[in-house]
Amino acid sequence: MIRKANAVWRGTGKEGSGDLSSPSGVLSATPYSFRTRFEDQPGTNPEELIAAAHAGCFAMQLAFLIQAAGFTPTELNATAAVSLEPEGQGFRISRSALTLRAQVPGIDPAEFDQLAQQAEKICPVSKVLNAEITLDATLV
Repeated sequence: MIRKANAVWRGTGKEGSGDLSSPSGVLSATPYSFRTRFEDQPGTNPEELIAAAHAGCFAMQLAFLIQAAGFTPTELNATAAVSLEPEGQGFRISRSALTLRAQVPGIDPAEFDQLAQQAEKICPVSKVLNAEITLDATLV
C-alpha cells in the first residue's frame, strides 16, 4: 500500500506560500505558509498533519487491540501534540505527546494501560517518528 500527497510551494520560505493536495480529496489545494506554520494565521502546516496522523493511527491501532482482547470501545479520544524545535540551521520534530481519554466498558484498568502502551509502540506512525513519544492514557 502506498499513500501519496502533493505539496506545491511558490516564492521564498518566509514570504511564499503553498498548497497541499491528496488523491482522496481530503486535502485539496489546502493552503500553508510560514505564517500558518510559525505564527497564528489560520491554515494547516506539516506538524499539524503529522499530529493528526499520529493521533488517528494510535486510536485505530488501540481499537484493534481492545477488540482482540474481547472489548468494544465506546470512544477513544486521542490527541497528539507535536513539538517543533530549532536544530542547527533548521528545525526538527522532537516530540509527539499523545493524550488519550477512553471509554471501554468492562475493561480492567491495568489491561487497558498495557494495551495503550502496546498500541503506542506498534502504531506505524509511532515507528516512523524519530522523536520522543509520550502517552497519557486515562480510562474514564
